[in-house]
Amino acid sequence: MTDSSPYTPPAIWQWNKESGGKFASINRPIAGATHDKDLPVGKHPLQLYSLATPNGVKVTVMLEELLALGHRGAEYDAWLIPIQEGAQFSSGFVAVNPNSKIPALMDRSDAANPVRVFESGAILLYLAEKFGAFLPKDIAQRAECLSWLFWQMGSAPFLGGGFGHFYAYAPEKYEYPINRYAMEVKRQMDVLNQRLAAHEYLAGAEYTVADMAAWPWYGALAKGQLYEAGEFLQVHEYTHVVRWADQIAKRPAVQRGRKVNRTWGEPASQLHERHDASDFDTNLPSTV
Repeated sequence: MTDSSPYTPPAIWQWNKESGGKFASINRPIAGATHDKDLPVGKHPLQLYSLATPNGVKVTVMLEELLALGHRGAEYDAWLIPIQEGAQFSSGFVAVNPNSKIPALMDRSDAANPVRVFESGAILLYLAEKFGAFLPKDIAQRAECLSWLFWQMGSAPFLGGGFGHFYAYAPEKYEYPINRYAMEVKRQMDVLNQRLAAHEYLAGAEYTVADMAAWPWYGALAKGQLYEAGEFLQVHEYTHVVRWADQIAKRPAVQRGRKVNRTWGEPASQLHERHDASDFDTNLPSTV
């Protein structure tokens, strides 16, 4: 029987490796590499190291959208980083992202001066500025776009690390944290719903990096695809978010981008690694 007595924090916290939970094997209170391993490098200027979590999907959608616009310099290799196996703690990955989180990008357009970019929002902004796309040039519209981009970056941890963890991944269910984070997620969905009631996209009339950042998280949530929590959160009530989610999901570049580095779901929805545009037609999960 689980001890239901109140928890009193000790004077000094100590790392308990047996804390449990789905991600217990890769959670630790220290940074840095656990093993030596170089990252692979493909033929394209942009080298992406990722997994098709919502944060990873943001970047592959952006890259596919850039390619759809004709930006040939956005060709990329997408290498799979299986985080459940601790691949994000290799020496090569830590050199690109010292925070050991996917996605991470190396821009080798200038071979003598490669540029590393980590954190999904930073990657989106870097690519938008590099290619001059999906980021408004008007100062007021740009400010609106960036405000929603950073809203997503600040809000999603409450959805994922907060609600998602305690509702779906924690070894035991506790009423207080589930209620606390469910309330916050529903508040966030209402923020989006009110915004999208008056505007086609988050930044206004144009599809931007703000939508690419929010859609993998809140679009999936609105369609009941996160944490099997659609009924619990009554996500169908956020009708304007659902409209927006469906609208973005119809974009061919989005459909391609969400497949990249995906290793679960229907086989047709998976492209474990992407090294050429033809991979979407020729590479099955078993051959990647």
